Parts: sequence; structure tokens; C-alpha cells
Amino acid sequence: MDNLFILAIIGANVLFSIKGFNDESFFRKYQFHVGSIRAGEQIRMISSAFLHADIVHLAFNMIALYSFAPVITETLGNLTFLLIYAGSLIFGSLLTMVFHGNEYNYRAVGASGAVTGIIYSAILLYPDMVIGIFGIIPMPAYIFGIAYLLYSIYGMKSRTDNIGHTAHFGGAIGGYAITLLKEPILFEQSTFMVILLAIPIIILFVMAKMGKL
Repeated sequence: MDNLFILAIIGANVLFSIKGFNDESFFRKYQFHVGSIRAGEQIRMISSAFLHADIVHLAFNMIALYSFAPVITETLGNLTFLLIYAGSLIFGSLLTMVFHGNEYNYRAVGASGAVTGIIYSAILLYPDMVIGIFGIIPMPAYIFGIAYLLYSIYGMKSRTDNIGHTAHFGGAIGGYAITLLKEPILFEQSTFMVILLAIPIIILFVMAKMGKL
């Protein structure tokens, strides 16, 4: 039953993305576009997370989701998995609007924010699990999580690629916050990891406050 929920999310992403691959007007209508969102089309903040730029982008996100989602469903249940996925998606879009809200031509697509929230939630639950980087390099999950968010901050600041680093970071914040709200016992059981995984989030907001982003 748990896998059915995961497969349903993956199926929605695949179907919506394939439609976007084959229908440019559909793609443009539902992608994340700041100007359109500010004009009242807030649905794009959600629909854009089910579109992808190409098949590689789609496959990468869905493989990551399929790899980490069972950690959430088996530990916290299906409804909490859906809550974290949806909440991380929204957090990713909201943070993107915070940082890019005045860039009317800013566009983005992809489930990366929601998927990053699932990954960061799984890391918070099991920080010592080992993640295979590129499938071959073993790394403790908490080190990967911190390094990934620090890299996202770098990407947000440098803007040298087309990756939606802000949505990734917002998704991670969503996954982190919702997991702690649902499992406050982690504050007692994993105090050090809760603090450690919050460090990149604190760094982001300090840098933003100082105008460094």
C-alpha cells in the first residue's frame, strides 16, 4: 500500500511532464513564471512542480523520490509522506518567490523542491544512513544533506547554471520543519542532528539578512 502512494505521485509527474514535452502551450501555461504568478496565476506555484524540462530531469527526480520516499512512508505513514511532499513543494515555490519575486521573467519547472524535502526529512529521521553518491561513493546522510544545502546557497549566490537552487532549499526547509512538527520527539532523541541540519538554513537567512544573496 505504501508503494501505491509513491507510485501515484510518480505517475502524476510522468503524465503531466509527458504532456508538457508534447504540448508547448500546456508547458507554458503551467510552468513557474513570476510575472504570471504575480498577475494572479498562483496555480503555477503547484503545477510547475509536475512539469520537467526533459526526460533526464524527470528521471533523476523520480529515481530520487522512489529511493527516499519509502523511508518516510515506512516510518511516518502515507499521510505524513503526502504532507511532507506537498508542504515541501509549497515551501520551495514560496522561497523562490521571496528571492525572485521581482524578476518577472524568472521561470522554473520540476519536482526538485518536493523531492528535496523528502530527502531532507529522511536524513533527519536517519542521519547515519549511508547514501551512495553517484551510486558508488558512500557518505553519511547528514554530511550529504548539509553539503547539498551549502552547495545550493552557492548556486543561489553565483547563478551560473539553470538549476532551481532556491526551490531545492525551500523544499529542504519544508521537509525539515514538517518532520519536526510531526515528530517533536526528535528534539530530544537527536538534538545534535536537529541543530546540525539547521545550520545551512540559518546560514541562508543570515546571508539574506546581510544582503549577501
